[in-house]
Amino acid sequence: MKCPGQDSRYWKPGAIFEVKCAQCDKPIEFFKDDTSRKCGACGHRMVNPDMDFGCASYCEFAEQCLGTLPDEVLAQKEDLLKDRIAIEMKRYFKTDFKRIGHASRVARYAERIGKAEKGNLAVILAAAYLHDIGIVEAERKHGSTAAKFQEREGPPIAREIMLRLGAGAELIDAVCDIVSHHHHPRGEDDDINFKVVYDADLIANLEDQNKATALDADRLERLVDRSFLTAGGRAQARAVFGI
Repeated sequence: MKCPGQDSRYWKPGAIFEVKCAQCDKPIEFFKDDTSRKCGACGHRMVNPDMDFGCASYCEFAEQCLGTLPDEVLAQKEDLLKDRIAIEMKRYFKTDFKRIGHASRVARYAERIGKAEKGNLAVILAAAYLHDIGIVEAERKHGSTAAKFQEREGPPIAREIMLRLGAGAELIDAVCDIVSHHHHPRGEDDDINFKVVYDADLIANLEDQNKATALDADRLERLVDRSFLTAGGRAQARAVFGI
């Protein structure tokens, strides 16, 4: 069965249209199911500006249906994957709203820091949502939520979730590496994506400490100056704590 949105039998007037080339301003004729077209005048390839790439952003058969996907669609695919990972994290933690809230705050800070540091937001946000995913198994198997047990139990669960959602191998490996040592920086071996998630998690943890027992302002400022791995992390911490 052909997707109705791409079947010409269901097309309405306007399914074939012209768009001005972004490079030379000459008209390019598009069919509504074209993902892209090359300008006959200058050779510039343009993405179809009217095409709805919604299903292509997450469907595992998108490339077979639509051909080679343009970069814009691949970016959408990773962005939607982040949202689906967030949903799976919430399903996994069920009614543990404290842990859901913590992961969501880490993701929010990680997105801000990641943009400032120009990291890979697909890796950063997936890792932020999944960084503590091993805590349930750590409690079940070891009777402890200690960092070393979280880091041991987390990667297999994170990998299973991402495989089920159709994530690529490179993304999965990068995220699982962060989950496997998210409390323990490795110095020069850590890339910017790890550092962003580490700093975001540190902000959320300091928030929790500060709510339980107010941290001395001078001590908090020293922690921000000395403990964060990125300039973006320090700036975000200063904004959160009003330093």
